[in-house]
Amino acid sequence: MSLKLRLIIMNFLQFFIWGAWLITVGGYWFQNRGWTGTDFGAIFSTMGIASLFMPAISGIIADRWINAEKLLGIYQLIGAAILFYLPHVNNPDAFFWVMLINMIVYMPTISLSITVAYSALKKDGQDVVKEYPPIRVFGTIGFIVAMWTVSLLKIETSALQFYVASGASLLLGLYSFTLPKCDISKSVGKKNIVDLLGLKAFSLFKNYKMAMFFIFSMLLGASLQLTNAYGDTFLHDFAKIPLYKDLLTVKYPAIIMSISQFSETLFILAIPFFLKRYGIKKVMLMSMFAWVFRFGLFGYGNPADGLWMIILSNIVYGMAFDFFNISGSLYVESQVDSSIRASAQGVFMMMTNGFGAILGSWSSGVMIDTYFKSASGQFDWHGIWLTFAAYSLVIAVLFAVLFKYKYKPKELANISH
Repeated sequence: MSLKLRLIIMNFLQFFIWGAWLITVGGYWFQNRGWTGTDFGAIFSTMGIASLFMPAISGIIADRWINAEKLLGIYQLIGAAILFYLPHVNNPDAFFWVMLINMIVYMPTISLSITVAYSALKKDGQDVVKEYPPIRVFGTIGFIVAMWTVSLLKIETSALQFYVASGASLLLGLYSFTLPKCDISKSVGKKNIVDLLGLKAFSLFKNYKMAMFFIFSMLLGASLQLTNAYGDTFLHDFAKIPLYKDLLTVKYPAIIMSISQFSETLFILAIPFFLKRYGIKKVMLMSMFAWVFRFGLFGYGNPADGLWMIILSNIVYGMAFDFFNISGSLYVESQVDSSIRASAQGVFMMMTNGFGAILGSWSSGVMIDTYFKSASGQFDWHGIWLTFAAYSLVIAVLFAVLFKYKYKPKELANISH
């Protein structure tokens, strides 16, 4: 089996696991269990809480003690057991803690799978900037396949979605032990405690350019959390309106939302061209303005005559997500020494899916409850989405001013060495 095919399978399973429940857990929560919206917000915060420390810690472990591919396998096997147990949890408080444990072992696997791929491609002498995006696109395909599987089997509100995710996690856990070996740093006899504990990646914050990059990664991570938390709920809410309740968009919201992932597959493939031609700053700015359009189009869209806006919003999402997430990880790879590769990716994950996710879930919850939710529980989706769009616009302007960067093509060329 070729190296690329082996990495494609890894990426497909990695995101199939997430896609099997991430978008549809709201349906299970509200319609199957009948639990409250306040508690549901806490469920989405588990991703952020776990990402505050686990990707960075796991990166340090992978850099210094346990090969990244083996650590990936261990985490996925634990995750398979937790996902299998999740449907047996019968109260929201316990569900939160079990989901938190699941996120503690799942979130670091995202950056670990990136580390495995980058390491293997470099050892094989391949250009990572050119070769990784077409491999990573199969992760998005895995997410789409999972969403469609859950939706077409009509288990969007069923506990069966967690069993589907558990099976995929078990398969990836076992498969991970067959992946190419990632080297660990042998130089353990360091002179200072920072190097000894593998915390060197955090010294990147001393560099103004990297500090600004990580800070804005956090702010963009908040935007991602907003679309994950409220996108599917937004479409489900149209079922309360007689004019829209029988439309396919409202009956199968997960399939409509999967257009976002189809769009990802196209924009991922475009990353090498844009990144090498324009550099990380312009690519990140494209992502930020795409978030503005993503939210703005949702603000004016509806499942009937405004369906084109919802579809276009999902298409724009591909640029918003990929030009930030995938390009960001490639940029981090171009800036760090191989000895801190995994821990640096862990720090990037911590800022985006950790601090960013918590910022997005907490601030949006307060804002919506205070300004955009009526006493009867009705959401002002128009106001919500336009506020999110305004937030993204402010971030884009600040990034353009504060991120001091002059593109040097040789930086990205160094990734393949």
